Amino acid sequence: MRNKREDIRNIAIIAHVDHGKTTLVDELLKQSGIFRKNENIKERVMDSNDLERERGITILSKNTAVEYNGTKINIIDTPGHADFGGEVERVLKMVSGVVLVVDAFEGPMPQTKFVLKKALELDLPVIVAINKIDRPEARPEKVIDEVLDLFIELDASEEQIEFPVVFTSAKEGTSSLDINKQEDNMEFLFKSIIKNIPAPEVDEKDDLQVLISTIDYNEYVGRIGIGKVERGTIKTNQEAVIVNKLDEGKKQKIKITKLFEFEGLNRTVVDNARAGSIIAIAGVEGISIGDTICDVENPEALPFVEISEPTISMVFSVNNGPFAGREGKYVTSRQLRERLFKELHTDVSLRVEETDSPDSFVVSGRGELHLSILIETMRRQGYEFMVSKPKVLYRTIDNKKHEPMELVTIDVPEEFMGNVIEKLGKRKGEMVNMVPSEGGYTRLIFSIPARGLIGYRSEFMTDTKGNGIMNSIFDGYERFKGDIPTRSRGSLVASETGTSVTYGMYHVQDRGNLFIHPGTEVYEGMIVGMNSKTQDIDINVNKKKHLTSMRASGSEEALRLVPPIEFSLEEALEFIEDDELVEITPENIRLRKKILDKVKRKRANRKS
Repeated sequence: MRNKREDIRNIAIIAHVDHGKTTLVDELLKQSGIFRKNENIKERVMDSNDLERERGITILSKNTAVEYNGTKINIIDTPGHADFGGEVERVLKMVSGVVLVVDAFEGPMPQTKFVLKKALELDLPVIVAINKIDRPEARPEKVIDEVLDLFIELDASEEQIEFPVVFTSAKEGTSSLDINKQEDNMEFLFKSIIKNIPAPEVDEKDDLQVLISTIDYNEYVGRIGIGKVERGTIKTNQEAVIVNKLDEGKKQKIKITKLFEFEGLNRTVVDNARAGSIIAIAGVEGISIGDTICDVENPEALPFVEISEPTISMVFSVNNGPFAGREGKYVTSRQLRERLFKELHTDVSLRVEETDSPDSFVVSGRGELHLSILIETMRRQGYEFMVSKPKVLYRTIDNKKHEPMELVTIDVPEEFMGNVIEKLGKRKGEMVNMVPSEGGYTRLIFSIPARGLIGYRSEFMTDTKGNGIMNSIFDGYERFKGDIPTRSRGSLVASETGTSVTYGMYHVQDRGNLFIHPGTEVYEGMIVGMNSKTQDIDINVNKKKHLTSMRASGSEEALRLVPPIEFSLEEALEFIEDDELVEITPENIRLRKKILDKVKRKRANRKS
């Protein structure tokens, strides 16, 4: 018999990047009283990962729980970036409703559409939180209309379209149902969650079923499976069996050794958990995302959400350059392979394939950011390796070549609009819409092949002098659009191994833009700059001034160097061409040619 558990609510906070959902979760935690009065609380407390705090984005979904008037609210903070959509898709299986956070100025953005679509497909009720209501340029009435249009566009049901709206300022910790007056607490949001998010309907006496939606790892207890108890009751020391809907051969007997429930930022050990609870199970080897933990007598697997396929791939390979092994802790093909396949346990959107070479692996993901976060994480863990230029994954549909498309939303000052339209046009972008925005900005919406965006983001920031905002989201597959012109400038390639000196750099800097400082160790075939013309040229940045006994007027003047261009990891990945690689070490990011020897490289170029 199914009953409602009125003592619990399970929700996910979903939003576009930087619309304030993690700050909103901070306030819900603070106002629920889980922190001591004298406790020092850092901002965005849920973003515990160093990369998340540095970049200001949520990468991994996180579980927390608060208590409000005797009701436990399990909250899942989800990523807003489409590259981490796999995280959003799977955690929505654990919840009974969502809070959609929308910026009161920016309104719905590409990722807003993406995460809302996933929630509506699962028929989840939605509470809309119009956040940053305290912004001077806020336009909440218009934003509500835009959100309503988005619901209609996504074919929401009549019940879903009648969504409740709460106006909030996560930064100030205020909320209200009145657009003109904010109350000095989050009471209205708490009440809206209790009223509009349904209590889970459960059968506690039926056979056990727990669907695992997330995997965590702890070096003391090993793998930790996080999921919702769909029916029955789970207890410590209970015998159970793991099955999987997609892997019918999987039938692993286990014993539940440790159970946790979430309280604030902590996991609390419990002896049992009833249907409707979100729990963590520790110490079970072989547990994976999508598994169902069942009663031994009735092993019945639950269906898992279909995860969207990767759209971009890169080749990860062992570093074979002259400086290989000098800076990294993990440098062998075995170590690289183990690390990449370990990532598959926690990242359902990632694919890793072995190649003919034991030193190379094809890694596919949802986008450049998805893969660059993996690269940066591995780099910080001490891995040293090389990666190739990102390539899009084509599909054959009806015997015709199709490619992944992106829907790009650009907010740009009117003075830069012409340049942006021209550049995206050359990259096979088609304008879908153009509407005036606030403050002299114009919003441009383009449909463009995913490969057309590779290498464009840094160019976009230059073209708009840092004033443009660009967001993109996967928009299905379309017929191949034809060739797109690649990078228009060649590389400056070091012709000798050694240490760069000011004299040598000064005499080649008029050839283009350098990427290195004096005193940098370089090797033959390493890319040290960008040529001002289209072809690659070999240069000697190690050249020293010959000493003579003669002195000439002006010869002792200081040599002035133009400051070098310093690439971030994403910019380096965007810059390289098909015959180039990025060398990743814990200490450096270097660009290089695949073939380091200049004679062999020229011979290969002639053949191609």
